[in-house]
Amino acid sequence: MKITLAEPLSVPKALIGTYAEKLAAQGHDFSSYDTVAASEEKLIERSKGSDIVIIANHPYSDTVVRAVQELKMIAVAFTGIDHVGVQACREQGVTVCNAAGYSNQTVAELVIGMAVAALRNLRKADQQLRAGGTSAGIGGKEICGRTVGIVGVGRIGLVTAKLFQAFGAKVIAYDPASPEMGEHSGIVYQSLEEVLSRSDLVSLHLPLNENTRGFINEERLALMKRDAVLINCARGPIVDNNALAEALNGDRLGYACIDVYDGEPPLAKDYPLLHAKNTLLTPHQAFLSEESMVRRAEITFGNVEKYLAGTPENVCVSLG
Repeated sequence: MKITLAEPLSVPKALIGTYAEKLAAQGHDFSSYDTVAASEEKLIERSKGSDIVIIANHPYSDTVVRAVQELKMIAVAFTGIDHVGVQACREQGVTVCNAAGYSNQTVAELVIGMAVAALRNLRKADQQLRAGGTSAGIGGKEICGRTVGIVGVGRIGLVTAKLFQAFGAKVIAYDPASPEMGEHSGIVYQSLEEVLSRSDLVSLHLPLNENTRGFINEERLALMKRDAVLINCARGPIVDNNALAEALNGDRLGYACIDVYDGEPPLAKDYPLLHAKNTLLTPHQAFLSEESMVRRAEITFGNVEKYLAGTPENVCVSLG
């Protein structure tokens, strides 16, 4: 089969070479690109004739899928597949597999880092010191003893909850897929309204779909404590970021730590969160660490090997 890595995976070339040699030894034709395609037309050109295409987090639309008639499988080196043309994949019988689990620890650790930064005023402290100041007025709070709300209790949500528990926080949670879960691993499950209104910190771990787009809106932000911290390292569009900016600027929310947006960075200069008070913004890096990138490549190429062997794993879309 012809197998194409259509964009870089942020791992050493030698590691990709190891996988390439293994596939070649099995009689497959492997090619790779170390840049992101500049346009949809270029992506189609790269993909033409491929039975299997490997991508990361850049869009692979219905248009692209339909243009690659030979396509049988898309190996997505990412957790979410909302950037993949799922409708066209279903129409053409293209199997889609994701890299489930590769970033669980990495994302959860950034959430913890953001929580510490927000509660201990690290951004303000850095700016104050550089301006010739001292620790006067910095203050801050501990995670220990605070109530943390986890919204979306999948693999990453569970790892995040465990890390917060290790700090001594009380963890409560809501999951739209299983809203009446009771208790699990010391996590107390409550209604969404209870989680939002009772939490000192709320960390979002929802997938993006038609039910979660705009999930945290003006009405739900209004349920949160005025000094609460909202952390989003999941998907940008699950939050109404205009409403979030207004809540921050209106002192109706204490702080927001955001890693994901309505589109990929760089952001437009007038993007509302760039001008909101009390924010820590990172450029969609929660999934990105040396360790997670290696795990991602291992899982993704493992998915390709399993598919070729007729025993596909991590299947998100399939007709059979």
